Amino acid sequence: MSWHDAIPNPGALAVVQRNFGVWRKLLLPSMLGNFGDPLLYLLALGYGLGHFVGHMDGMPYITFIASGIVASSVMNTASFEGLYSAFTRMSAQHTYAAMLATPLRVSDILAGEVLWAAIKGLISAIAIIIVASFFGAIQGPWVWLSIPVIFLSGMSFGSLALVITAMARSYDFFMYYFTLAVTPMFLFCGVFYPLHSLPAFAQDIAQVLPLTHAVALLRPLLTGQLPQEVLYHLGVLLLYTVIPYLIAWRLLVRRLLR
Repeated sequence: MSWHDAIPNPGALAVVQRNFGVWRKLLLPSMLGNFGDPLLYLLALGYGLGHFVGHMDGMPYITFIASGIVASSVMNTASFEGLYSAFTRMSAQHTYAAMLATPLRVSDILAGEVLWAAIKGLISAIAIIIVASFFGAIQGPWVWLSIPVIFLSGMSFGSLALVITAMARSYDFFMYYFTLAVTPMFLFCGVFYPLHSLPAFAQDIAQVLPLTHAVALLRPLLTGQLPQEVLYHLGVLLLYTVIPYLIAWRLLVRRLLR
């Protein structure tokens, strides 16, 4: 197959529709899982730790952390969807094999999964934004501009997760990704404190991680400001969408069509 075959057809939307139909039957428990933990972080750290921290970067700590929690929620939700849920469809339920018996191609399945991971991340983020708004932690005229940023971020994390899924032989394999990638990003990409508080070498490492750029865009937009270096941050997130997508496509072609 040539790289031209990696370009999906509109059939990718059928994959999204199929996943939505299944998810709709589990709507309530899925929503609770998607924003339950972020809400606890927001309350425990925003109010509990915020009582001692006070202000950070010129804003109340609960406001500072709320935007970071939105970004990390997108990462966690899209990653989970691209890992556990996608692996279940591929290996346990053999849904991908059934899809390939139709006119759908590997690129259609993969693109549909990336889009669905982004949609799940968007749903989770909007839920957090609504809840945080009641606490006054999300405000300003630019909140609506965060929607495309959240969606692009979800595609980035979904694409990365699907690379791991394409290589995985069991669910246990995903713990490596969470330990080596997701958790370090959660802790060191500006969710809980500004990057300039880190040593210089750690700041340089953080700059190559996608969550850093998602936070850099979302924090201003969700606190009534406009972000700086917008094209740079969007470009990094786009690269983290396209390059992992192509890698995942190549790996899945070998795995599903061998």
